[in-house]
Amino acid sequence: MPDSPTLSDTGTAGNEKLSSEPKGAIGHHLEKGQSVGEHVDLNENLEARIRNPLEGIPRDQLMQRVEAFCEEKGLIQHIELFRKGALVAQNPDDYDRITGAQALDETERKVLRDEVQHKWRLPAKLFLTIATCSIGAAVQGWDQTGTNGANIFFPAIYGIGGPSTRDKLLLGLVNAGPYIGSAFCGCWLSDPINNLWGRRGVIFFSAHFCLWPVIGSAFCHTWWEQLICRLFMGVGMGVKASTVPIYAAENSPASIRGALVMSWQMWTAFGIMLGTAFNLAVWNTGDINWRLMLGAPFIPAVPLLVLIYFCPESPRWYMKKNRYGKAWDAMIRLRNHPIQVARDIFYIHSQLELEEQLLRNSSYLQRMAELFTIPRVRRATLAAFTVMIAQQMCGINIIAFYSTTIFKEAGQDDFQALLASFGFGLVNWLFAFPAFWTIDTFGRRSLLLFTFPQMTWTLLAAGLCTLLEQGTARTALVALFVYLFAAFYSPGEGPVPFTYSAEVFPLSHREVGMGFSVATCLFWAAVLGMTFPFLLDTTGTVGAFGCYAGFNAVAMIMIFFWVPETKQKTLEELDYVFAVPTKKFAGYQVKHVFPWWFKRWVLWRRDAKLKPLYTMDHEHHQVQKPREGSGSHTLSETQVEVGKSAGVGGAVNGL
Repeated sequence: MPDSPTLSDTGTAGNEKLSSEPKGAIGHHLEKGQSVGEHVDLNENLEARIRNPLEGIPRDQLMQRVEAFCEEKGLIQHIELFRKGALVAQNPDDYDRITGAQALDETERKVLRDEVQHKWRLPAKLFLTIATCSIGAAVQGWDQTGTNGANIFFPAIYGIGGPSTRDKLLLGLVNAGPYIGSAFCGCWLSDPINNLWGRRGVIFFSAHFCLWPVIGSAFCHTWWEQLICRLFMGVGMGVKASTVPIYAAENSPASIRGALVMSWQMWTAFGIMLGTAFNLAVWNTGDINWRLMLGAPFIPAVPLLVLIYFCPESPRWYMKKNRYGKAWDAMIRLRNHPIQVARDIFYIHSQLELEEQLLRNSSYLQRMAELFTIPRVRRATLAAFTVMIAQQMCGINIIAFYSTTIFKEAGQDDFQALLASFGFGLVNWLFAFPAFWTIDTFGRRSLLLFTFPQMTWTLLAAGLCTLLEQGTARTALVALFVYLFAAFYSPGEGPVPFTYSAEVFPLSHREVGMGFSVATCLFWAAVLGMTFPFLLDTTGTVGAFGCYAGFNAVAMIMIFFWVPETKQKTLEELDYVFAVPTKKFAGYQVKHVFPWWFKRWVLWRRDAKLKPLYTMDHEHHQVQKPREGSGSHTLSETQVEVGKSAGVGGAVNGL
């Protein structure tokens, strides 16, 4: 191996001594080339360090690992690419300094530079994959709004339109049917059938449940027939909602993963808008209008069935199944150049070796139990649970389910109520667009903490406006504040929950974790759908909206203490984020974040500084070392400024 004046044969760690002591789980030597003191426990990362698993491995040993990896996984024909890719993964910011036989050529360097400078230059197959996922989301959104318009027609036809408790309960049950089917069946099927069929097979399976039962719902003559169709539809919705965001997250590069995965919410909002527009279009078609409203959501399920055939399978799923040749074939269709493929596959493989302490070939029931027993996984479960239940606590689905009914309660006729609901759907969709830019820059957590206070006061204002005298002003003000509520929801709590839940679990628990998260969301959606008619009847619009305004405030507090930031980190780096104990994370919010926020935004002190919680591994090695040109100044670990970097390194935010 030729000598390199910049990246020496001892790699990035220089002359670090090797240790024969075990790392990670007892009996496992997971971090070759690392000293015991350098190990970061995946279950208790007290120093809040984010480790690159290749950091510090001497170059000759790294090349030996690459050769062994390629021979074991049947990728020997790509060994030269993997040698380069391993060095890039080890030092994602210093690929220009790699010398010797593994030095990158100009094309390879340009591809890596473009990841930073032109990060939206992506292969057509990746865009097709995200577009297909978006169609799946549109199915979800349109399914939600079918009953929104039909609610003012079918209850009387089914004999459940009266004021009795029985009628209100049955109406709520029919509306909640898809969410009951999802929460109690569909979401929990996600793990076993993903294990059998992969992401694409599961999406194809779920699309059938979003096609045939939906068509059947247009021909039902009794409430219980309608309920059965909607329960079956819920099975497909649950499986799809648990899989599509994972599929998008696993295929997307880290730097724009949030923007690509949030297309789930954006196109769910588009489906909601399409549903409200279609409800308005068929309003005047006579007695069959509500049947058309209920049956129309089958339309986007048809292209979903077809397009999923043309999308590649998730490379991470193939790697989980030890089918690395297939993983290469899939990844090469999702990246611009083979050097990116080699880098990503080897880095993911190296991180998965660290997950061996979590991956014990456990059964489905064991993995479910481990959501609450393994510390690293438990913290991810808590964070995902929080953002998912917050989506129901914020009150968006009382609008999505019952906006037409609410606007009628505000004094509008049938057509005006449907028109106002269309306005809600349009605002909900249009204001999802800003999240494409903010979710990977402003961050998931920051978006939530900004938008929840705004949703609180807008929802409360909408309720208070119903106390005004009947008239145009009352109608306009109620609609205005409902639209403002939707405008704040769409770039915040709208896209974040499914994006967040799809990325926070380790690969070993990703399907069952996402299933639990979506089941949480949709179970409470079912509860909301069943209870809201009673709440509206008992407290009126002002009481119902006031109740959910209070829930918004509670949800914001939960997010503040339990939800770490995940923006621009690879799925593998998140192992270290969720290895930080919850007590340490919550304490940091109280001791550092809140005082900084108060000084900066209440006292308007521009000199207020926030100490970052996390430090990247290469930053850790600089602790107590003066920076060039900085005199005798030294950096403490909590004072290291953590910036953005592309590729494997990702970016870390102190919030």
